[in-house]
Formats: sequence, structure tokens, C-alpha cells
Amino acid sequence: MADALRADPTHEIRAVLVTHVDTASSAKNDIAAVRAAIDSTGHPALLAVDAIASLGCDELRMDDWGIDVIVGASQKGLMTPPGLGFIWFSAKALAVCAESDLVTPYWDWKPRAVGEQFYQYFGGTAPTHHLYGLREALSMILDEEGLPQVWQRHRRLAKAVWAAFDAWGRGTGIRLNMADPVARGWSVTSATIPDGGAGALRRWLEAEAGVTLGIGLGMAMPSEPAYQDFLRVAHMGHVNLHMTLGVLATMEAGMQALGIAHGPGALAAAAGAAVG
Repeated sequence: MADALRADPTHEIRAVLVTHVDTASSAKNDIAAVRAAIDSTGHPALLAVDAIASLGCDELRMDDWGIDVIVGASQKGLMTPPGLGFIWFSAKALAVCAESDLVTPYWDWKPRAVGEQFYQYFGGTAPTHHLYGLREALSMILDEEGLPQVWQRHRRLAKAVWAAFDAWGRGTGIRLNMADPVARGWSVTSATIPDGGAGALRRWLEAEAGVTLGIGLGMAMPSEPAYQDFLRVAHMGHVNLHMTLGVLATMEAGMQALGIAHGPGALAAAAGAAVG
């Protein structure tokens, strides 16, 4: 990325777009490092971050990390039904937007941020009931629990899930998608259970235990046998430790029922990681 910016003396590159946490792979990018890399080149490109899968779950610091634009949504860490999109922008980004020849009335930030009439904040009819839900979600995050505590809860839940998969994977083909813990998001975990084990486990959990795990996204085409080797465990939003430990215990029950090879001690490891 830095090399590409250095090779752009006329500043045709307007922005660097990066996903904070990728829902499909559960990979997390170091946003502060991206900002530092941009700054090292002296290039004026904006830093725009997709935080849909990290907002309200993973530590995110717009000002401290020098982020110019953040895009978020309501349906993950903010615990509100799908339908609300959010954008935060810096003074630098607003100045660039004001000079852009690509702004259309629908995508113009100014009426969205400082609209003279209520409908302008939404480009039309306001999603009123979503706003009531969002208000309650923000109260839960900021007033009842506190944002630092919310981040810490998600970190603990993620560590519990990772510890379980590490134990299941000893001597087997079960493994986490991201080997480096630093590169894993706190909101979702993507993993492999080979030989179709992930698909079989997902189906068993839905039919026998009422638990739904996420499908693997982007790892293989649905028509390919390898598609059944991947799954995702979500631990975002309104989720606590007893829910997560319950899901892990149910997953292990499913592995036993299906004869899926897995290492021992996963639940004890998860409990220890959650409180350690």
C-alpha cells in the first residue's frame, strides 16, 4: 500500500479503503498501522474504514488512529435490526468532499449531518422504530455496561471460543482461520472442520439443538465439497459468557454425536480463557 502511494505523485488515489474486521474470514486489520503507513509516504489520501463487523465489539478509535471516514451499520454490535447505516467523517474528509465533483444529492453528507429538515437525515422516510431500538442499544452499551467493558466482554468471549478450537484441533484437522491471535476480530470466529465436518455439525446443531452457526463465506463455492468444511461462530452484540459457553458445549455434543474427531479439554480451556 505504501509503495502504491509513493508511486502516485499526482495524488490520483483519493483514499485508502480498509475493513477493520472482515465478517467472512474473521480477520482484523491494524488500522493504526495503516494510518502510520499512509503518513510515512506524505500522501494526502483519506483513510476510510469499514467497521460494520467491529463497531460496538472491537476497540475502535477514530481520532487516535487518524481515521477520516468510518462506515457502520446497525445489525451487528449495535444490536438493532438491519436497516440503519452510519458514517462518521473528519474535517479533512468533509473538506475533500466539498471539492469533489462526484457528490450527488443522495450521497451528500451535509444534509445527512446538519439537515434543515428531519427527513434529510435519512434521505426520505425515517426508520422510526429502528431509531427506538438504536436508542435502547446505545443505552445498554454506554450507560448500563460502558464501552470499555463492552470491548473487554467481546475480547473475553472471543478468547473462550479460540481456546475451545485450539483444544479441539490438537491432533485433528480442526483449526481457526486466522492463526495469529492479534489478527483475529473479537466479534466473530471463522474456523475449519475438514471432510465436511463443519456442514454436518451446523446441520446437527440446527436440527437437534436449536443452535445456528454461520456458514463459511468466500472460502469455497457452494457447489464445491470444500464449502462444507467451514463455519463461523458469532460472539457479537447482546451475547454473554453463559451463552457462548453453552454454544461451545453444544458444539462438542454435536461432534461426539457425529463422530467428528476432536481434541479433549475444550470446555475447560474455554472457561479458563474467559476468566484468565
